[in-house]
Amino acid sequence: MNIWVDADACPAVIKDILYRAANRLQVPLTLVANKLLRVPPSPWIRALQVAHGFDVADRRIAEATQPGDLVITADIPLAAQVIAKGGHVLDPRGERLDAGNIAERLTLRNFMEDLRGSGVETGGPAAFSAADRQTFANRLDALLAKCLRESGKRP
Repeated sequence: MNIWVDADACPAVIKDILYRAANRLQVPLTLVANKLLRVPPSPWIRALQVAHGFDVADRRIAEATQPGDLVITADIPLAAQVIAKGGHVLDPRGERLDAGNIAERLTLRNFMEDLRGSGVETGGPAAFSAADRQTFANRLDALLAKCLRESGKRP
C-alpha cells in the first residue's frame, strides 16, 4: 500500500498529519506537485516534482496508483480514476470518496463547472478549520487501519 498526495492544493496541516501517519505506520507516502516541495527526512516520505501544466500531477498519480493505494485529493476526476483502479480516496476535509458516491460528485462538479462557465459566481469552499483537520485525521487513521488489515500487513 502507498499513499499518494495531490500536493499542489493540499493544506500544510494535512501534509503534517500525513507525514506523522506514514512514519508511524511505515507506509510509503509520495507527494506529487508541479513545484519543488520540502518534506521531512524519512525513508517513508518522498516528494515527486512533475512538469508544469494542466492536470500533470493528477495524471502521474492516476498512472502510478495500484489497487489498495490511498490517494489524498480534492480533485473529483482524479478520484474517479483512482476508484476505478481499485484505490481508496480521501479528500483533505476527510470525506471518503468511493464507488457509492463518486458518480454523484462528478455530476455536481460538472454542473458547477457549467455554471461558472456561464458566468455565475458560485463561490469557493469554506475556509479550512480545526474541525476539518480533526475530521481528516480521524478518518485517515480509520481508513489506514482498514487498508492495512485488508492487505494483511497490520494493525
